[in-house]
Parts: sequence; structure tokens; C-alpha cells
Amino acid sequence: MNAKGGVKLVDGTHPLQLVVLDGKGSSEASLVQLRAAIDERIGFVMQGNSSAVAAALVAATDKQNARELDRRVVFLNYSADDPALTSASCSFWHFRFDAHAGMRMDALADALQKDRAVKKVYLLNQDYSFGHDVSREAQRAIREKRPDIAIAGDEFHPIGCVKDFALYIVKIRASGADAVVTGNWGNDLTLMVKAAREQGLDTKFYTFYGNGLGEQAVLGDAGVGRVIAVADWHPNAGGAASDAYYRAFRTRFPAASDDYLVLRMPLMIDMLAAAMTRAGSADPLQVAHARRHALRRRRFPSSDDDARRRSSGASAALRNGNGPGRRERRALRQRGLGLRIPDAAERARRCDRAAERLSDGAPRPLNA
Repeated sequence: MNAKGGVKLVDGTHPLQLVVLDGKGSSEASLVQLRAAIDERIGFVMQGNSSAVAAALVAATDKQNARELDRRVVFLNYSADDPALTSASCSFWHFRFDAHAGMRMDALADALQKDRAVKKVYLLNQDYSFGHDVSREAQRAIREKRPDIAIAGDEFHPIGCVKDFALYIVKIRASGADAVVTGNWGNDLTLMVKAAREQGLDTKFYTFYGNGLGEQAVLGDAGVGRVIAVADWHPNAGGAASDAYYRAFRTRFPAASDDYLVLRMPLMIDMLAAAMTRAGSADPLQVAHARRHALRRRRFPSSDDDARRRSSGASAALRNGNGPGRRERRALRQRGLGLRIPDAAERARRCDRAAERLSDGAPRPLNA
């Protein structure tokens, strides 16, 4: 963004500055860092990789913005997938750029639906809000798309604490499961799959994050043909625009260690800049209104709009155009689940009521 000249506001063009604060994966530490950002007059905070942390930040942001009208904050969430964050806990100040657990599970279930060899599934997830979301959504999706599949086990383990998954692999083998469905990430995923390989467990793993940064290198041969991942986009998605976008990224970052592009992150920055430009201001309230307007028109840079969902031996790609179709949106609403950012119309309607309650005397947002 800065290489393009920065963000255009009424008073000229301004560069964006990235300030890195370490939340340590902890709600308490993240709240301390949020306070530090507010004290530095930082109006836009980005976070991912823990729905528990995101929930704490949403609540804190709501309170902050109600108390200090001249120090408001917009929360940009790139990877916290609890559906409640955009339904029961919907906030005017929170924008999510990732598909939530129900949407990801629907894509995995599409691939599972075609795998007729699977008769039993074992659910093994981390024991926190997101892991429980994955378990619940997996059971729902299996009932809808493969009612013949039996749930052989539904188990939770402490997050980040298990160093040896051998006992869990013994349970999976004893259950007779043909596949494991898991939302695990980081060491909790790699150690699980490696333990399965070491014990000779020939079971497929349907994962949310098997394509995460560094996962393939750690899994190695243990993941080939056995680990299925779901992603909102990947370099093999195809389409002229998508391919050109990835080539440009690799030209800028040629090192093998940098070969990991999470498309939703540059999209998040692009959309933040577009909202600022539309508002003509960096004021969080005006940008929040302008952002909702921009979300109704933003598309992923892919021309492959006819194949919204893909599944292969390596990945199942989520819809990457204008969001879920009409039938899918209806089903999501019936289940009480929030909608991901590309389908912003419903989200805007949900949050407009909150916006109308903002009686702060601030200038009316542009084109809101």
C-alpha cells in the first residue's frame, strides 16, 4: 500500500504504519496490548489465531468506544473463527475477514461427502471455544451431507499441552474410525499426525489448518494423501487474476521461507485503505461506516467464479467470490450463524441498529 503512495485522505496522501504488539496468545496479555495501542492513538487493531482472544477484544473495544469517544478503535479480525463473533456477539466495531467454523466445515463436508470409503469419523479438537465449535459444526454437517457416517468419538484435549498424542491415536484406532476431523493447529496438529504415522494408523485427517505456515514441512511424507485442508484461497486455485496475483507476490518475496500468502490479509489492508479513502478520514467511526459500504462491492482477485468450491486430495477451497449463495445464506441464518465478510449485506443489516444507537455528536459518516 505504501509503495503505491499510501492512503488518500482529504488532506493528502498518508503512509500506513504497522505497529507490532505481542498478545502472546493470551486474552489477558492481548487486553494489555490493546490498552497500549489505544494510548498510542492507534485506531485500528488487527488480530487472529484465537477466538477466545478475539471475543475479549470485541468486548473491550465495545466498552472503550462507548467510554472514550475521541479514542475509538476498529477491530480487524483475520483468523478468529468462532461463529458467535458475527452473530450473538456481533459488534459494529468488529470486522472478520476469515470464514467461520461453520463455513469451513461445510467445505470439508463437501469433500467428505465424496469420500464413500469413510464410514466412521473421530472428532478430536482442542478444548476451547473454537474446538467446541468445530465439533458441533462437524456433527451438524455430517448429519446433513453424510447421515450414514457414524461419529466414533468426540474428544477434546488441552490446547498446546499434549506432547505425545500416542494415547489419542490408540483410541482412534480402537474406535474403527476411517477419518479424523480436527480444527487443531500448530503443534497440536503436527504432533497428532506424526503420532498416527509412527503407529501406522492409516487414517485420513480432515483439517482446518493442514495448509498452515510451516505445517507441510513439519508433516512431510506423513501428510501426503492423508491430510485434507480447507482454505479460503491457495496458489493452485487457478484463474488468470489469481495466478497473476501470486506471481507478483513471489516476485516481491522470492525466498522459499516467504512462500506463504494468506490472501485475506492483503485484502484486509486493501479494504481498510479503500474505506479510509472513501471516508476521507482515518476516524474509526467514519471508516467503519465506509468499510461496510466497500464490503458490498469487494471481490477476491480470482476469475474462477464458476467453481466457487473446490476439493482435491490436497485442499477444499471455500467459495471465493461474493460469498455464500442464496440457499447457503438462508441455511446459515436458520442455524443462527454469522456471515463472513465477503457477504456483507446481511452483516450490515445486523449492525446498522448498533450504528443508529451511536449518539456521540460526531460528524455523520460519508455516504453511510
